[in-house]
Amino acid sequence: MTDQPFKPRDLSWHPPAYFADYRSTHLRAPTQPLLQMPQTRTELTGPTFCHQMLGPHDDDLIINYAASGETAQGARIIVHGTLRDEDGRPVSGKLIEVWQANAGGRYRHVNDGYLAPLDPNFGGCGRCLTDDEGHYSFRTILPGPYPWPNGGNNWRPAHIHFSVFGDGFAQRLITQMYFEGDPHIALCPIVQSIPSDDAIDRLVARLDMARTVPMDIRAYRFDIVLRGRNATVFENQMEGT
Repeated sequence: MTDQPFKPRDLSWHPPAYFADYRSTHLRAPTQPLLQMPQTRTELTGPTFCHQMLGPHDDDLIINYAASGETAQGARIIVHGTLRDEDGRPVSGKLIEVWQANAGGRYRHVNDGYLAPLDPNFGGCGRCLTDDEGHYSFRTILPGPYPWPNGGNNWRPAHIHFSVFGDGFAQRLITQMYFEGDPHIALCPIVQSIPSDDAIDRLVARLDMARTVPMDIRAYRFDIVLRGRNATVFENQMEGT
């Protein structure tokens, strides 16, 4: 199955390259039709990852940048979910990288000039691997919303960035996760550039009280779907080859 091509990307779910209310797209949107490149063997068969490449606290953004005995400031949360392909099959052993602003809405980046203070104990990035059933989990701080220069009074909703490596480079996904109940979701031009309300809803994590630890930390569930392969289905192995 590893050499089978990935299914074509459904561009109707993706925002258009040009969106009038998102000013940055005015200059960077392509002016020529998109080209479709064939998937090569390299894009179909790699990369691969193992637990040995992860540090002991890579999946815990609350402490992975903090001084000894200290923790990051803000509301503590667990983010977890399942990584599957579009045919419902779990995608195991895959690297998920995340990065985000701190509780005040500021990134630890030299070009972030927002007035919110930096948290000396929060680096804002981490990573984890999916298990045999495609499950993943990491601990972090609830990020804050922040203003951005779009020519008006625009604020980004609280969000976490995800980079997900599937079975091949052609299956890689870069996306953002939002939090249910955030009023900025309906106001953000970046979010609203997505043409489908269903697609937007799939970017929103739900509060998961079953995984919340009483008197300690809340949990949010965010399931991720990658495009699948055109696998052959056999009578005795319905998930494919």
